Amino acid sequence: MVVGKPYLTVEQIQTKNLQLAGRISNDYEGKDLLAVGILKGAFMFFSDIVRLIRVPLVIDFMIASSYMKFDTSGEVKMHYDIMEDVSNKDVLLIEDIVDTGITLNYIRERLLMKGPRSLKICTLLDKKERRQVDVSIDYIGFEIPNEFVVGYGLDYDNKFRNLPYISIFKKTV
Repeated sequence: MVVGKPYLTVEQIQTKNLQLAGRISNDYEGKDLLAVGILKGAFMFFSDIVRLIRVPLVIDFMIASSYMKFDTSGEVKMHYDIMEDVSNKDVLLIEDIVDTGITLNYIRERLLMKGPRSLKICTLLDKKERRQVDVSIDYIGFEIPNEFVVGYGLDYDNKFRNLPYISIFKKTV
């Protein structure tokens, strides 16, 4: 297994987080914001971005997955659902990476059934080349090519989440 040099540096990530948080703060001024982090991958991005958002908010988390090492199983498993009532709230889903869109669409549909006032999606990374399900994303940090990336919360087999930057991952034989 090889983790290469940073694809996205700490500085690039921090700069993008400031830009995204500024846009989100402006868009949610005066609204009842509920920020929902999708774990485990989004934990670093979520933590950094909610600290930069300048409007009052409530936080909650969900844990869902469809991945097994390098690829999606196509079946979404919900491991933990939000505890907050979303009805009449402005919900912002915060995700680390949107790849196939399968998991995110599942979560989005699940939340929409609970009657939020609005639902928007923020992702640090968007890998459009792999999209299987069309999901509208409101806030995108970086569009990336079809490479497997780790670091800043993203993992391979639950490893490399602790890297402060994002790197392209290559599995060696």
